[in-house]
Amino acid sequence: MTENIEKEICWGIIGVGDVCEIKSGPALMKITHSTVKAVMRRNAVKAKDFASRHNIEKWYDNADDLLNDPEVNAIYIATPPDTHAEYTIKAAAVKKPVYVEKPMARSYQECLSMIEACKKANIPLYVAYYRRALPNILKVKEIISSGVIGAIRSVDINLQMTIEPIVDPNGISNNWRVDPKISGGGYFYDLASHQLDALDFLLGPIIEAKGFSENQSKEYKADDITVGIFKFDNDILGKGLWAFNTSQASQNDRTTIIGSKGQISFPFFEDHHVILEIDNQPIKKFEFEISKHIQMPLIQTIVDELLGKGNCPSTGKSGARTNWVLEQIIMNRKD
Repeated sequence: MTENIEKEICWGIIGVGDVCEIKSGPALMKITHSTVKAVMRRNAVKAKDFASRHNIEKWYDNADDLLNDPEVNAIYIATPPDTHAEYTIKAAAVKKPVYVEKPMARSYQECLSMIEACKKANIPLYVAYYRRALPNILKVKEIISSGVIGAIRSVDINLQMTIEPIVDPNGISNNWRVDPKISGGGYFYDLASHQLDALDFLLGPIIEAKGFSENQSKEYKADDITVGIFKFDNDILGKGLWAFNTSQASQNDRTTIIGSKGQISFPFFEDHHVILEIDNQPIKKFEFEISKHIQMPLIQTIVDELLGKGNCPSTGKSGARTNWVLEQIIMNRKD
């Protein structure tokens, strides 16, 4: 437990955009001993509107004002990745614990700077890889640990999406996620980061990775197709295809963990079921109801840790490992 936190976590949110409306913001207010004291957005009108709609007392249009608010003792950074390092380092300077959106930053080097700042300030750093706390992913971990699918041999990620939802009818994107200067690397960074981080949680760290990445459609600045191979520290091998330029007929969201006696398959974004297939046994399907406030289980672990009652599974160190893997896979991309 950090020195400045006693009985209640009083959050200040930097960047109250879409993710804060349902996925995270309400969760920060619904959890016992957790509340939101202030929010910040550079657009004052939007900051005030968010605060009003969510019954939050204070709002700012300057991050420094929120960071220095004496009633705020923890910071949630929900801006695009290009400001994650900046705001994390500023939060560390005022010794307030940080919860930062994913991907953790645009680059592995930025992640290291965030970790170092928080280490020097002796404050915890958490990353919003909330799938580590969801019941479907915990079920996958339980199945693996039980040994029913035998020794894990390999992992296969197949994520293919059509381009239509990403760009407007004129083919011009207004989405920061497909601008590498802001996001780090397009939808590969935005979505594959969730998958690779969950696999780190399920199977251990990835120690080698490589791949190829291209911008085939030329609809936006970021690459729209990536293939990668990777190796875990326990010699499990993996491969992935991430395509954001396919037809409706080719859309797919399936990750398969293959063992010596069976396999587990599940989607990451389509829904939350898990399918278990074991040799000579009926196929089992597990389905899960997930709260619309999807970050709540992970945020609960953060609140618990800050109050000295538990541990959060998603830290700056684990988040940085995911950024490292992303960089290794796209290292051969064209500038």
